Amino acid sequence: MSLSPLLAMPGVHAPDAATHGYVFNHTMIRVKDLGRSLDFYTRVLGFTPVHRQDFAEAAFTIVYLVLAPDRSVIPEDDAARLRWVLGQPGVLELTHNHGTEHDEAFHYHHGNAEPRGFGHLCVSVPNVEEACARFEALGVTFQKRLSDGRMKHIAFIRDPDDYWIEILQPAAFIG
Repeated sequence: MSLSPLLAMPGVHAPDAATHGYVFNHTMIRVKDLGRSLDFYTRVLGFTPVHRQDFAEAAFTIVYLVLAPDRSVIPEDDAARLRWVLGQPGVLELTHNHGTEHDEAFHYHHGNAEPRGFGHLCVSVPNVEEACARFEALGVTFQKRLSDGRMKHIAFIRDPDDYWIEILQPAAFIG
């Protein structure tokens, strides 16, 4: 399908000139245990934490993470790094409400149980089979393996809060 039919769908408008320069910056998810989530997103998926803000009076912390293969592009100065990360596309914000990690019964709704809402994050990888083999070796929980279902070119893994993360190889969609 060419782009034209997509642009002609009901409700689609041409971007207003006022929106030029807008960047889809980040998605925020709430996490129960910040250390456990940082371990997952940095060790398993290769994210780099680039800014942390603690709000003691409101009892929460946020951490911005990026996939940055070249960490030298990340500013060293904290204020410059915050400005930098707030202009990047595809940032992940982890929000931790203090104390949730101590409550065994506490959990966040990941969006894929009733009532359904939020669906998933997605990480593109150079080789989906190699990535999935690595996840398997790391003991990552799978929601859907490549061998499951009809869509054999995508997998879904789950983070410590059971958020689903789609894993795909862009080249698999072409051809």
